[in-house]
Amino acid sequence: MSQLALVHTRAQAGLDAPPVFVEVHLSQGLPALSIVGLPEAAVRESKERVRSALINSGFDFPTSRITINLGPADLPKEGGRFDLPIALGILVATDQLPAETLKHTVFLGELTLSGKLRPVTAVLPAAIACGQAQQALVIPLDNAAVAALATGTTLIASHDLRQLYAHLIGQAVITPVPPPSDRHILASYPDLADVRGQSHAKRALLAAAAGSHHLLFFGPPGTGKTMLASRLPGILPAMTEDEARDVAAIYSLTSQAVADNWQQRPFRAPHHSSSPISLVGGGSIPKPGEMTYAHHGVLFLDEMPEFQRQSLEMLREPLEKGEVIITRAKAQACFPAQFQLIAAMNPCPCGYLGDNRRTCRCTPDQVLRYRNKLSGPLLDRIDLQVEVTAQPPEQLLEPHAPEKEDHSEHLRQQVINARTRQMDRQGTLNAQLSAKTLQAVCQLGNTETAFIQRLCEKLSFSARAMHRMLKVSRTLADLDGTDAVQKRHLAEAVHYRKFDK
Repeated sequence: MSQLALVHTRAQAGLDAPPVFVEVHLSQGLPALSIVGLPEAAVRESKERVRSALINSGFDFPTSRITINLGPADLPKEGGRFDLPIALGILVATDQLPAETLKHTVFLGELTLSGKLRPVTAVLPAAIACGQAQQALVIPLDNAAVAALATGTTLIASHDLRQLYAHLIGQAVITPVPPPSDRHILASYPDLADVRGQSHAKRALLAAAAGSHHLLFFGPPGTGKTMLASRLPGILPAMTEDEARDVAAIYSLTSQAVADNWQQRPFRAPHHSSSPISLVGGGSIPKPGEMTYAHHGVLFLDEMPEFQRQSLEMLREPLEKGEVIITRAKAQACFPAQFQLIAAMNPCPCGYLGDNRRTCRCTPDQVLRYRNKLSGPLLDRIDLQVEVTAQPPEQLLEPHAPEKEDHSEHLRQQVINARTRQMDRQGTLNAQLSAKTLQAVCQLGNTETAFIQRLCEKLSFSARAMHRMLKVSRTLADLDGTDAVQKRHLAEAVHYRKFDK
C-alpha cells in the first residue's frame, strides 16, 4: 500500500486561483477520516460525499485512519471543489490508481453520493492559471463551456468518477474540450433614435461613451434620463477578447455557468435600497459586488440621492483606481471595478425645480439637504453633469421620424473612431489619462490656457475638476477629429459641469 498520495488542485481567492496540494495519508488505528488545512464547513463535509461516491462507483474504501491535509495551511478552503482531488488521493494511497497518472494535472469538482461530478464556481480563473502554469485541468462536464474560454489550457471534462478513472488508466481516453466557437453575439440594445429631441443630452452621452467618462443626468421626472442612460451600451464598442474573458471570470465566481451573452458589456442597475456590501462586495470570505460585476461595462444608479450616503461614498476610490480592495479577518481580496458610472437624479425632492410645467414645492433648505446627499468629492469625480430639461408638448406630439434622429449604430461608429485616436495617441482612453500626460495630449495654446485659468478662477474648480474638464475637452476634440484642444471644446466641457457651478 502506498500509504501517502499527493494531488494538485486550486482554491478560490477573489479572482485568483492559488495552487493547493492535497495530501492523503493512511495509518494504523481506528477507522476515521480527518481533514486539516483551514477547511470551511463544506470542505469538512466532503468526507461523507467522498466515502459514498467511492463506494457507489465500485471502489474500495479503506478501513484505516485517513488524514487529509489541504496545503498551504494558512489559505482558507471553501466549497465542494476539493471532493474530486480528495477521492483521487484516496485511490492512489490505496493502490487503486497509479500515482503517475496524476502528474502535471490539476483536479476540480464536487462529488455526489453516486459518484457524479457536479460543477463548481470560479472554474475560469482556475483554468486561466493552469494555462499559465502549463498544467492540464480536469473538471466536471457542466463546467466545460465556461472553462473553455481560457484558451491555451488543456481541459478534460468528465461526467463521473468512474469515467475519469477509465481515462486516467488509459482504458477510455476522454477527448480534450475544444476551444469555443469564434462567434460574436450582437446585443439587441434599444436605439437612441427612440429618444425625442434632447440633443444636448445625447451629445453628452456621446462624449461619455467616446472617452469612458462618468456622467450624471439631472432634471425633472419624465424628461428621459433613464431612457438616455439605458441606451449607452448600444453606442459603446464591443469588448475585446481579453475584456470579455475578464468579465466571464468575474461572473464565474458566484455562478456555475456564464450566460450566453458573455461577450456583451455588462449593464448593472441596482435598486437604490441596495446595501453598501451589495454594491462594493464583502462577506467573511470576500465576494464581488455590483461595482465589480460592472467591470468593463456600465453601472447605472437611478435616483442617485436615494442611495445610502455610505454606499455613495464607497464609489469614490473605485472611480479613481478602478479596483475594490476588501479586507476581512480571514482574507483580503482585490476585485477589478473599472466601470463607467451613469447616474440620474431629480433637481429637488419634489423633482420640479426649474421646470416650467409645474411649480416646485420645496423650500431652499430642502433643496440644499437633498443635493448635499451627493458630496463634493464624489461630484468632483463625475466628469459630465448634464441637465435634462422637459421637452415642449408640440415636439412630443409630432409624428416620430427616426430618420431625423441619430441612430445608435451611427453614433457607435463615431465612438469607435474617437477611441481609436486615443489608443493610437496615448495607449489609453481619455478618462484614464494621468495628470502628468494630460497637458501634453491636450496641446493647449496660450489663448486656451488663459481661457481655462479664467474659468477655473471664476467657477472655483478644484484641481481634480479642472483635470476632468480637460479630459472631456480632449474627448470632444477627438470626436471632431482635431489634434489640439480648442477654445470651443473647453467651453463645451465647462457647460457639461452645470450641477456643481
